[in-house]
Amino acid sequence: MKNRFFIIIILVSLILPSFTFSQNTGTEKEKTVEEIFLQSIELTVIGEMATSLSREAKLDALAAIEDMIESGRASSNDTDLFSILQYLSMEGNGVQMRERGLLVNNFPEVRRRSCEALGKIGGETAKASLINVLLTEQEPMVLAEAAYALGTIGINNDNQVTQALSYSILGQNIINPDNNYAFAVLLAFEKIAESNNGITDPSAISALVRIQNGNYIRTVKRKAKSVIDKLRGY
Repeated sequence: MKNRFFIIIILVSLILPSFTFSQNTGTEKEKTVEEIFLQSIELTVIGEMATSLSREAKLDALAAIEDMIESGRASSNDTDLFSILQYLSMEGNGVQMRERGLLVNNFPEVRRRSCEALGKIGGETAKASLINVLLTEQEPMVLAEAAYALGTIGINNDNQVTQALSYSILGQNIINPDNNYAFAVLLAFEKIAESNNGITDPSAISALVRIQNGNYIRTVKRKAKSVIDKLRGY
């Protein structure tokens, strides 16, 4: 093979598109031409860093995105920004780069921080991206961040989120489950219930009972009982 690197895209729906800025609509403040131009350039630079082979460049891209979020320059309407975060959330998982057969872009911290950023921006696109992470990710710390972010967003139309969270818990190793991830799921269930006046999804109840009676540490099992008790109050 002449090419040193080759890329495997497992989920073609997340292939990174060209980074062209889409102007926000609706009730948001209309942007000036100068603001649109500057943000377009900023996202182009971030996109270049995100798609480089360097872990440090990808983390720099995330730092820039986090600054945009903190300063209020990012919103759920920024389709190009979401494209970058979707790409980074699959780095080393759905998007794989190999050299001589070895995976060279397995960067869990990049995926974790991408999930955190998606949770802060929120909206339907972020929700869908995070569900995708839950269904494809293997690294517990990334899963925990994705679960917590879904709880922060709070959207649960047709029980899509609670079903994804439940599926991930029920699929865990029952002998040696991950306590941190289970706790993150419990926090997500709690937040989703607060945002939706309760949870009626039967799979969520099954997951909660599994945690309460499973091979988890006492703190996690107590939290599961607490969440179940709260759900009874809605």
